Amino acid sequence: QVQMEESGGGSVQAGGSLRLSCDASGFNGDFYCMGWFREAPGKEREGVAGIYMRTRAAYYSDSVKGRFTISLDNAKNTLYLQMNSLKSEDTARYYCASKSGTCVSVWARPKNYNNWGQGTQVTVSS
Repeated sequence: QVQMEESGGGSVQAGGSLRLSCDASGFNGDFYCMGWFREAPGKEREGVAGIYMRTRAAYYSDSVKGRFTISLDNAKNTLYLQMNSLKSEDTARYYCASKSGTCVSVWARPKNYNNWGQGTQVTVSS
């Protein structure tokens, strides 16, 4: 059974950086898509970035492209999200998630994922 746990959230001023980590275990092979999602109060959960474990192909939402970087350390089974040039609108609870199979065309849709962490809060003050 896949388990995932996020860490690294916190409070930062606009323009600052944070790195989120997600410790994951229980994978059977490397045919998994892993993603970072966020949910702000009153808003729907949205996909921020995704990565396909086997090829490391990465995907980003337009709102974070060029500022966030998703990466994966297979040896540690740890997923990362490096967040730079943070803005107040990045404030949200961030979740890591995984699903078996491809990321293509589906990585940003929360309903496609069946394994989730508990989330970590990121607060950006302006």
